[in-house]
Amino acid sequence: MRPRTVLLLVGLLAANWALVNIIAPPEPRPRVPFQPYFLEQVRAGNVKRINTQGDAVTGEFVRAVRYPREKSVPAKKFLTQIPSFADTDRLSRLLEQENVVISAAPIESSRGVLLSVLLGFGPVVLLVALFIYIAKRSGGGGAMGALGAFGRSRARRVEGGDQRVTFADVAGIDESKSELAEVVDFLKTPERYQALGGRIPRGVLLAGEPGTGKTLLARAVAGEADVPFFSSSASEFVEAIVGVGAARVRDLFKQAKEAAPAIVFIDELDAVGRARGGGPGFGSGGSDEREQTLNQILTEMDGFESDATIIVLGATNRPEVLDSALLRPGRFDRRVTVPAPDLEGRRMILEVHTRSVPLDDGVDLGRIAGVTPGMVGADIANLCNEAALLAARRRHEKVQHADFTDALEKIILGAPRSMVLSEEDRRRTAYHEAGHAIVGMLTPGADPVRKVSIIPRGMALGVTFSSPDADRVSYDRAALNARIDSLLGGRIAEELVFDEVTTGAESDIEQITGLVRAMVGRWGMSDRVGFVSVLPRDGGSPYGTDPVSPELRGLVDEEVKRLIDEAHARVTRLLTENRHRMDSLAAALLERETVDQDQAYEAAGLPASTPASESLASR
Repeated sequence: MRPRTVLLLVGLLAANWALVNIIAPPEPRPRVPFQPYFLEQVRAGNVKRINTQGDAVTGEFVRAVRYPREKSVPAKKFLTQIPSFADTDRLSRLLEQENVVISAAPIESSRGVLLSVLLGFGPVVLLVALFIYIAKRSGGGGAMGALGAFGRSRARRVEGGDQRVTFADVAGIDESKSELAEVVDFLKTPERYQALGGRIPRGVLLAGEPGTGKTLLARAVAGEADVPFFSSSASEFVEAIVGVGAARVRDLFKQAKEAAPAIVFIDELDAVGRARGGGPGFGSGGSDEREQTLNQILTEMDGFESDATIIVLGATNRPEVLDSALLRPGRFDRRVTVPAPDLEGRRMILEVHTRSVPLDDGVDLGRIAGVTPGMVGADIANLCNEAALLAARRRHEKVQHADFTDALEKIILGAPRSMVLSEEDRRRTAYHEAGHAIVGMLTPGADPVRKVSIIPRGMALGVTFSSPDADRVSYDRAALNARIDSLLGGRIAEELVFDEVTTGAESDIEQITGLVRAMVGRWGMSDRVGFVSVLPRDGGSPYGTDPVSPELRGLVDEEVKRLIDEAHARVTRLLTENRHRMDSLAAALLERETVDQDQAYEAAGLPASTPASESLASR
């Protein structure tokens, strides 16, 4: 509600209160003691009438008096309390003797008609006015309009001319753009397809990891087609009241049909589109509302007329949990996978996000793209923003290459902490990180070590950063074993040097266990377990039951323990044979605190695996 309306209502209430006080100003009613003041006034013949309510007595004097201890003005009305031990029979005879009127109704009830109206109906009128205001704000229709607002769609509508995002703003996912180009062409010239009997897919499902650009692609389709764009999240349809979600779906599609040709975009479709029949998310509490909403979406998409130029775009991170009815022909019958960008794609995304960023001549976007494997569009946008903020803090006129590399370190490794470590903790951390690094340098298939530091960052006391020379889309058993060995290196280095262990390897142990368990239970990399999927991706059965026998799960646990024990023995042998390399690298870390790729390999007495120009810390 606007502040002006609030002030108006407050002003009306204040005016009502003032008018009541003008017509019938409140008369002071002092509380007087029963003995001796009240009884003295009765004996003096100064009490005109009284009214009793339990032990409480209200009354009216013949002449206005002022109680000596009261600082208020003289008053004719009073209030007192009859003690429980008082002789009521004697009091009754005294009141009768002095001709005091004992009333059965409160004295306050004798109001004028106008006063009663003001007191009784004034607030009611204000409440009615407030309700009418809310109904008008909800779109009219009186009470039903106000209640019907709950069933109105909350989708945000953007007109084609206001849509500034086009395919030029989307980079690194050219295959996905090309699949959507046909949708854009149909929205621009539908008659060309309809003349040949063609029908564009009614629904297009954008599936991919978070941050890959699904929402951006949908907005670009609307911008290219220059049509109204209705954007909504699936979670906005779900309410505690059953039926509200379905009503909002109906209203959304009604608006889209009136504005056709148009695009309806439903983000996070899995919020209402999960498989029915007991799947995840369809348990007690809200399942009826969720299913009704899903049924309404299915009905609306099936009810399009053949000439209705409406395209429904859906986006989800988990297409595998969607109901099969959503994916059948006639609904979301086209699926567009939005993958993470490759090296060239990341370079193109960097170009898009640095259009308005003044770059120094030394900035090479290709080199930056090379040290960001696995990053998606949202990550790269965040990197560019962090680099610009860092350059501004350093008073740079242009963003330099060092700003990008330092921003990347902050994102991946965490911001440095102003934490002072004892000399013993520094030495233990140096050997822990040196153990990670030496194993990574000496193990075939391991990612090259890019930077090692014992400066506390985030929750870690030190970091060892490794990244591959090129993008990898799959990992063989040797590469996974190399990753496990590198993670074990820190803990085993502490065992060898200090003959005891600490809690510093907690994160390493969690990663090792998860990786080995996936190798055995998901990827079929154990000869004893074989080619059997024991652990689903989401960590549980999709139907709430466990199809794996306890014996097989026990075998998985045995294999996980065996593979980790074998890796422990393998890394212990490797570090024992190369103890001098670990000592040398730890000494370099204690002296410099941070070493880049060339310095780390030099301290270990090993040749660098890649040129320094490709290192994370290269300037």
